[in-house]
Amino acid sequence: MTQIQLLRDLITEALKLEMESRPLLSDSASLHQYLHHQMAFDPIEKMRVLFMNTKNRLISDEVLGLGTIDRVTLHIREVLARALNLNAASIILVHNHPSGDPTPSAADIDITRRVIHLGEMMNLKVIDHLIISKTGHYSLRAHNQI
Repeated sequence: MTQIQLLRDLITEALKLEMESRPLLSDSASLHQYLHHQMAFDPIEKMRVLFMNTKNRLISDEVLGLGTIDRVTLHIREVLARALNLNAASIILVHNHPSGDPTPSAADIDITRRVIHLGEMMNLKVIDHLIISKTGHYSLRAHNQI
């Protein structure tokens, strides 16, 4: 393992420990920093889901989809099954845009709304869908798109 990779792994672990030390929603800057470090420079799109308990503490952070340079497929069934398996109360969907533009596509908004709708039937709350890029992040919730 190179020194650069070791340093990257140490930074990732420190950011994750900071994020796990309190409810995710209590410090959005730490969450965005962690996600930016994890995903902003990936050459392909990745979909990850942050599963949380009733106190909004992280249960699990999992990559549930690998895509191409401009799309990733999210299988709603897998997200909901994993949430049930973990006994999660809420989730945050996150994916990256390797292009550098975090603006959501119509497909991003549509899939998020479908997850919200199906999640409601299972008493699973979708807190947000964040899009991470080299230039920043975009929150569908903050922009009233969900």
